[in-house]
Amino acid sequence: MTGREEPKVNDLFFTCSLIEYIASKTKNRRSDVVNALGYGRLQKIYELADVYHSDNIDRVSDDFIAEAGILQGDFDNIAEAKYSIPSHWDMGRVYKRLVVGIARERDMDIIEALIEGYNSFVSGKIDDYNSSFYYDNPQNILNAYLYGEIE
Repeated sequence: MTGREEPKVNDLFFTCSLIEYIASKTKNRRSDVVNALGYGRLQKIYELADVYHSDNIDRVSDDFIAEAGILQGDFDNIAEAKYSIPSHWDMGRVYKRLVVGIARERDMDIIEALIEGYNSFVSGKIDDYNSSFYYDNPQNILNAYLYGEIE
């Protein structure tokens, strides 16, 4: 292990941050971006994250937006935010922790867990920047996913 976390966990962090970046850039829900990218592209991003991380995120995002045919949407949780807005790196960290937890608890492939997490009701709650849920304890966010309710 190099650094504070396993390299593949860091690759997942980049993957989730790129999803956030693309979603914000195209004004789409995070689940819509994940579904448009699909398992194959998500796997590619995850596997090559160390390479993509060294490149300009605007170029990388533009390439995947074009390749997946992601159109401009009308979901703008940034414009609706009344308070300070977390960065794509901040949100990548939130989703990374959720995905790692789902994969561990459900004994799932990491990309399947990613797709599950982003398509769950929890994703909508995380993406509401006017609530405090996105910066809640990572275990509470995972528990909300696992038990289907927010305590």
